[in-house]
Amino acid sequence: MSLRRSAPIAAVFVALAGAATWLWEQSGRQVSDVTLYRVYGERMAHGLVPYRDFDVEYPPGALPVFWLPALFTESRTGYAIALAVVLAAAGAAGVVLCERAGAAVRGRVLVALSPIALGALLLTRYDLVPAALTVAALLALLAGRERAGGLLLGVAIAVKLYPVVLLPLAAVWAYRRRGAVEARWVVGLALGIPALAYLPFVLLAPDGVAWSIGHQLSRPLQIESLGASLLLAADHLGGIGLSWSSGHGSQNLDGAAAATIATLSSIAQVAVLVALWVGFARGQASAERLVRFSAAAIVAFVVLGKVLSPQYLIWPLFIVPLVAGLRGARALVLYAAAMILTALWFPARYWQLVKEFDPLASTFLVARNLALVGLLVVLVGRVTRTSPAPADAAG
Repeated sequence: MSLRRSAPIAAVFVALAGAATWLWEQSGRQVSDVTLYRVYGERMAHGLVPYRDFDVEYPPGALPVFWLPALFTESRTGYAIALAVVLAAAGAAGVVLCERAGAAVRGRVLVALSPIALGALLLTRYDLVPAALTVAALLALLAGRERAGGLLLGVAIAVKLYPVVLLPLAAVWAYRRRGAVEARWVVGLALGIPALAYLPFVLLAPDGVAWSIGHQLSRPLQIESLGASLLLAADHLGGIGLSWSSGHGSQNLDGAAAATIATLSSIAQVAVLVALWVGFARGQASAERLVRFSAAAIVAFVVLGKVLSPQYLIWPLFIVPLVAGLRGARALVLYAAAMILTALWFPARYWQLVKEFDPLASTFLVARNLALVGLLVVLVGRVTRTSPAPADAAG
């Protein structure tokens, strides 16, 4: 796919994302992480050391994204614009890479128009950066450049930890294609890059790094997660008496039921991921299966976790459109449905959901999460065709 052909799609994506961000900012109802990023960025620009001089909940690979805009401006508006430029560049790169990986027309349309549903999330959260790096890693693997894929995957993990769910798939792919030595290179690079990113901070501020990792692992049941949405549904149906509180950078459900569901969610998340890794290892190491299982691993991590922030929908943005055949068409429908259902309550009705357990917002939330569960099922299940379609391996 030539840059000339993919550039217009990237331009549409960036233009729509920029317009959506501006409109939400003008509405005064935006729910944004820009203020937090700016605090981090300005502290670094003034010489403070992350993890040592101030707490940071993100991995060290994310720090340049926060720091770079702070070098050019000290105003809130200027920082937001500079950050949006950085994220727009990452998004455009992701669009081009998605194109180069051979996304079908329907997939290209979904990516180009995704800002209509994802809106300001795209340019006010930094998730486009790891999403673009992750699809770059996958593209390198598919092109037979396993070591480059391992390196890019390592950078993605250093920026945001979730791409680690692709590592077992990448290792199996490299082993089947190139042998044990290449697989060790892939694993070494994918784990070595984030280790190197953490190393100076571990030496300078081991307690700060430990707090950052523990802060993420100890998060309670976030109100937007699958488990929380089911508890909200049960509360509306039977009045089970839920309460909420803010903490760990999110709004969460309190109580014994929420704590139990959080634990069960984590167990289910790990179990499904292991099943996916084993399932891929037992099957053919084909390009179609690598793409599909990669998409499934990310979706499983998103929907089965105890935290499901709206920006997590960005993570599979450049990979789900690469899934082939009838399965890919069904996956796109469910993925688009999940994005649209999110847009129906976030950010406009977010605080009604949190403070009032708003029934309408809760209904959209449950429907969104069930759409993501359906997407996972489509990605890993068998496809029954009623008419001829392009080859699409099952299992």
